[in-house]
Amino acid sequence: MAKRPVVVATRHFPEAVEARLQALFDARLNPEDNALSNEELIARAQGADGLMVAATGKVDADLIARLPQSIRIIATFSVGYEHIDVAAAERRGILVTNTPDVLTDATAEIALLLLLGAARRAHEGAAMLRQAQWTGWTPTQLMGIGLTGKRLGIVGMGRIGQAMAQRARANGMEIHYYNRTRLPVEQEQGATYYSTVEALLPQAQFLSLHCPLTPQTTKLMDARRIAMLPNGAVLVNTARGGIVDDDALIAALKSGKLAAAGLDVFDGEPKVDPRYFAIENAFILPHMGSATIETRNAMGFRAIENLKTVLIDGKQPPHRVMA
Repeated sequence: MAKRPVVVATRHFPEAVEARLQALFDARLNPEDNALSNEELIARAQGADGLMVAATGKVDADLIARLPQSIRIIATFSVGYEHIDVAAAERRGILVTNTPDVLTDATAEIALLLLLGAARRAHEGAAMLRQAQWTGWTPTQLMGIGLTGKRLGIVGMGRIGQAMAQRARANGMEIHYYNRTRLPVEQEQGATYYSTVEALLPQAQFLSLHCPLTPQTTKLMDARRIAMLPNGAVLVNTARGGIVDDDALIAALKSGKLAAAGLDVFDGEPKVDPRYFAIENAFILPHMGSATIETRNAMGFRAIENLKTVLIDGKQPPHRVMA
């Protein structure tokens, strides 16, 4: 019987995903879900053919340079791959893959949850109940902002941005968007296009961020651009925390420039700027965008598809990323 390729899983992945890993490979799992140090990962990777990593683990140039020569592929259990030094991997001849196209609906659902939760002051209402402070309905209690007829600005009109637009339209919102390239008219479905973020912002009573984190988008929403939003706007971020300048956003929430913000991602996570915890108009979640059973399984199966194509089929992976 031919020897099966060895794959190291750096995190504890969903049960169905690990079962498939074990069915196809000699899988070295991490059932305790311990955060592996570089030294521990290198030790586990001895004689291995591939790694299955997650976005929580940084695979930098130093780690890649020290990986065993046997490693041929790094498959990340994520769409984003900024945690991997892809150029360093390419120099070593190691393929890097991601899991696109399977997070769209789940992430758009969380974006809508954040939009509604922030606009309708859900965090404040839940806290009032849990702290036994609710004394009954009153005519002016926890009045929030309705969605119907409001303008939603979307930054990044890829698959997730378009899925968010679809859900927002169902709630009576008017769609405006910025994208690096304009969508075909049939894909716009009546949305209004802007060729710059700055042109979009004054129109966005609600703003939802769906762009990747790049050098160009790092701290895209800084004090200058937040000031361009209408007074009382609501900002939602399900993309990457680094797209938002925390100092600027917190100042805008405290001053009332923004009515609220809904955040699922944070700069430097899992560390979160503690100032957010004390701001009532910040509706925050712990990076739950892809956290459905269906989506997490699909992410794992896509990562395994990449591993199988390279290590068993001897072909180029379907979801390779390049530096």
